[in-house]
Amino acid sequence: MYSRVVRVFSERGRFAERSLHGVDDEGNEERVVIWIERKAGALWAVGRSVNAHHRNDLAPRRDDYIFEGYELDDALEKANAALEDDLTVSEADGHGGHLRPFTRHELLKPLEAWFFGRST
Repeated sequence: MYSRVVRVFSERGRFAERSLHGVDDEGNEERVVIWIERKAGALWAVGRSVNAHHRNDLAPRRDDYIFEGYELDDALEKANAALEDDLTVSEADGHGGHLRPFTRHELLKPLEAWFFGRST
């Protein structure tokens, strides 16, 4: 029997996600995940978590969100700025790599599927 209740987390609202692997200030491996999701009330949200896979509860924390707003272009700008910042740090630590920037096109297909109730 489990001693704690763990909330079930669904990633259905996430429309796009990027993962970066690097090291923290002490040289330990870390995983940064940046994502764009659609929240209730027609809000776009951008999240950024570090080592969330080590948490007991996989649901994003309130402080994981770096943007919430109604404009898709604003969400894209914030997500790509965060991605670029983390890539710059990762490259400086010798863990460089390339990840595609978030694009409007990749978000529109799941948005249309979500809006019209179809699976992608």
